Amino acid sequence: MATEYSVTLKQLIDALSLKPLYMPFEPEEILIKNSNIRRPGLQLTGYLDFFDKTRILVFGHTEFSYLSRFGVEQQQHVIDSIFRFGPPAVILCRDYELSDAMNECATRYNIPVLQSSDSTSGLSAGLVTFLSAELAPRITRHGVLVEVYGEGCLIIGDSGVGKSETAIDLMKRGHRLIADDAVEIRKINNTTLIGQSPQNIRHFVELRGVGIINARNLFGMGSIKLSEKIDMIVNLENWDSTKVYERMGFENEYMKILGIDVPILTIPVKPGRNLSNIIEVAAMNNRQKKMGYNAAQDLLTSLGMEIDEEMIEKRVVKDWD
Repeated sequence: MATEYSVTLKQLIDALSLKPLYMPFEPEEILIKNSNIRRPGLQLTGYLDFFDKTRILVFGHTEFSYLSRFGVEQQQHVIDSIFRFGPPAVILCRDYELSDAMNECATRYNIPVLQSSDSTSGLSAGLVTFLSAELAPRITRHGVLVEVYGEGCLIIGDSGVGKSETAIDLMKRGHRLIADDAVEIRKINNTTLIGQSPQNIRHFVELRGVGIINARNLFGMGSIKLSEKIDMIVNLENWDSTKVYERMGFENEYMKILGIDVPILTIPVKPGRNLSNIIEVAAMNNRQKKMGYNAAQDLLTSLGMEIDEEMIEKRVVKDWD
């Protein structure tokens, strides 16, 4: 069974600078569990089939303009038909005030009512973005997440292979650390994974032989970042002389995380290899591939060789869910 996540109404109020107009309970006690929202258009006309009572209701200029056509008694009847479902909260946009009819229904059914100065579209976009991130499916995995030239690189590998040391070197080169040791990965939508560090170990790095360091204090604010999209995975493994490693770049390998395929590179580690340089080049090359350029294909074309589609293979090497 999938884990159900929630966010408190207090967090929502703080994140979007909302003003409470009516609060029947402490906002810390009110939980939001649905990242979708609803503008009650059809519902105001009486169509209440498929009404999802777990969604936040957003009232804007259109909704208030429609309600203004009725007297107070009829307004109260229309609003009552919606509020009786018990939505977790109602937000009024464009600084609309709480009408007598809405106040009566909110009090009757204990529905929190909030106010925003933002437009309905602007507030809706902010709501969906915030709730999608906070309520997203997530997993926590062992690894190091760094931002290299704007690309989110998740470095994985066996303990002691050199992940944290590589991250330190990348920070000294001007790149940024997001998480060390434990990476919390959230699925924001069907194509995007966002990684961040758990709050209690954020900005801390463990270096064997040195101990725990605080990257923010040691290297400055420019060396860290709170979250980053995961664009690629770099798997560090000890050099195996019996293994044949990819040399051309035709075989595209992916790791499936929360149902999303993420490109993965396996980089063998042995004395003398500069892992930071390799990861920098890998990040730039991954960006080029996303923009439609593949150096290996370009090389074969310039040599007059035909590219067989079977040469460009996509393989999911591991499901990390």
